[in-house]
Amino acid sequence: MSETTSGAIAAWGTQIREYATGMGPSWIAGAIAAGPASMASLITAGARFDYALLWVVVLSAGAGTLAQYLAMRLGLLTERGVVDVVERHLGEWWAWILVADVVIAAGVAQLVIMNTVATVSATITGVDARICGAFWALVLVVGLAGKGYRFVEFVAKVLVAAVVAAFVASLFVVPIEPTQALSGLVPTLPAGSAVVAAGILGGAVHITLITMHSYTMRARQWTEGEYRLATVDVVASMLIAFGVYSVATFLVTASVLSDPSLSTVGAAQALGPLAGSAAQWLFLLGLGGAAVSTLGGNTLVPPFLVADKLGWGTTVEDGRYRGLLVAVALLSAPGAFIGGEILGQLVLVLALGTVGTPFAIVVVLYLLNSDAVSEGASALANLGGVALLLVSGTLAVNFVVEQIGGGIDVLTGLVVAFAAALGIATVALLAKLIGETYRRAA
Repeated sequence: MSETTSGAIAAWGTQIREYATGMGPSWIAGAIAAGPASMASLITAGARFDYALLWVVVLSAGAGTLAQYLAMRLGLLTERGVVDVVERHLGEWWAWILVADVVIAAGVAQLVIMNTVATVSATITGVDARICGAFWALVLVVGLAGKGYRFVEFVAKVLVAAVVAAFVASLFVVPIEPTQALSGLVPTLPAGSAVVAAGILGGAVHITLITMHSYTMRARQWTEGEYRLATVDVVASMLIAFGVYSVATFLVTASVLSDPSLSTVGAAQALGPLAGSAAQWLFLLGLGGAAVSTLGGNTLVPPFLVADKLGWGTTVEDGRYRGLLVAVALLSAPGAFIGGEILGQLVLVLALGTVGTPFAIVVVLYLLNSDAVSEGASALANLGGVALLLVSGTLAVNFVVEQIGGGIDVLTGLVVAFAAALGIATVALLAKLIGETYRRAA
């Protein structure tokens, strides 16, 4: 081997190590995306529709990567939190709408995720789920309020890597039908699959993931100079890690499970007699890691946006922000008392997030095409953003239609009202964006 080749290999090795140690902010988003809510949608899709929705699973990884890239670009070019940027360039009411959208979506998700963490912990340890919930709430307080962002980032990177490894290992102990799996790459939506498809996509393209990215990068003090590192960060966490997690989880459930009423924990337990104890424990441990990492990452989101809107700091050095973290962490504990079937709750939470996501996408597109950034979005980036908007908007509409078709109760009524308010805001902001773009072109 020549000295030139050896030097090139050494240089590549050094760069890979630098990227591996430097990555982080997008792994928080990946930790939330690769969580029990996504798993619930994947389990439901595989158990109910076999391999038919594999194309949605693959699409979700690509869509999630694109959404995080656009959010990353906005955060780097403005070097501010997204709420502050919205208030400066759109106005205070738009900022409040964004904050309310995120707090509702993330707050509801927090309770259901805690229910999942407590249930999984109880299954593994035999300790009462309510005690497990109180324990994890205290862990959140000590870990987040005490150690801050870098602690969460480290835990997220470790747990996401471990979760991906667990589900990839599951593929080697569960029989997969390659021909049938490949047929699932042909786009089709079986009857009754709209909510599940919205849940799968909502796990990757979610308002909490899009809005939190500017704050995690600020915690790292990243600027435009870290653009390449930030791009690698997004691709590694969302396209690769989250994509592998999603496909592996879906293939395992689609190939073995056939009971759509299974819970996430029930799915793991059902794998025992069907595919052996190794598959059961790999699945259960993967679910536990995903639930814990998601719980920690999701806890950060409401405090980030509320603190930014109130003009507070978004690190634990600001006592007011630390207080918000403690409050959200402690308010998570009642989630362990919810009870009931968590699978349906988790799918509904993701689908609810999908309802709020089109508004976040339009916000990002508007700001990337305004004087908020020094360099406007490329035609390709805008095209990708519009595609995201169309896909998420279509799934959100289908979800609302299915909810109405199933009858209006109190919960459905609240979901429809939430969707209607955000739908009006999204259309109004989109019209504003189109009008301003037309005037600039003229």
